[in-house]
Amino acid sequence: MARNPNPNPSTTCLLLLFIFPSLILAVYPSFQKDATTNASDFIRTSCSATLYPVRCCATLARYSNAIQQSPSQLAVVAVSVSLRRARRAASYISSLCQGPINSSNPSAAAALRDCDSTFGDAIDQMKQSLAELHQLKTGEEFQWQMSNVETWMSAALTNEDTCTDGFEELPAGDVKEDVCGRVARVKELTSNALALVNSLASKQRSSPSHAVDPNGRGF
Repeated sequence: MARNPNPNPSTTCLLLLFIFPSLILAVYPSFQKDATTNASDFIRTSCSATLYPVRCCATLARYSNAIQQSPSQLAVVAVSVSLRRARRAASYISSLCQGPINSSNPSAAAALRDCDSTFGDAIDQMKQSLAELHQLKTGEEFQWQMSNVETWMSAALTNEDTCTDGFEELPAGDVKEDVCGRVARVKELTSNALALVNSLASKQRSSPSHAVDPNGRGF
């Protein structure tokens, strides 16, 4: 009896159903690994332009999937991280202002109140920056927006500096060391975020023909 040279169509379909998913599962992890590696390299290279590159990499690496290789998304995430840490520090400082320090150490209490006020200003400026980064346009409007963001982030860093300035005349103590230590860590993040914002702005100024994706995917 002659063999049918044409395979059964249903058999072929079943084979394809088993083979294709296996091929996809075998190839996908390598693509995913390459994308993660590229994003990590991009973050590390970008962070090398900041004042605190090790801190920059440590805080942003976990967001590599969201950042990918987008300068605009990198700036968004950096400002978001700085804002979140600033809010935490401000909440802690505010709680100290309401505590017994008002009667036990009036000088430290006054410094805390000043710090609480300037930190509030810094948070508002970072919120403005983040809102602007989420709605970036192109061309001259982009340059105007980035100029605003650079100004606000610089002002936020100045306000954080002003917070610790108020403690300089105070003698060493637990409150001074605690607050200044917390604020110093926030200042590092804000400084890094400002550097990445400046980098994003300079990329567009050096290549004005390149458009920024308003959805944050970069150039």
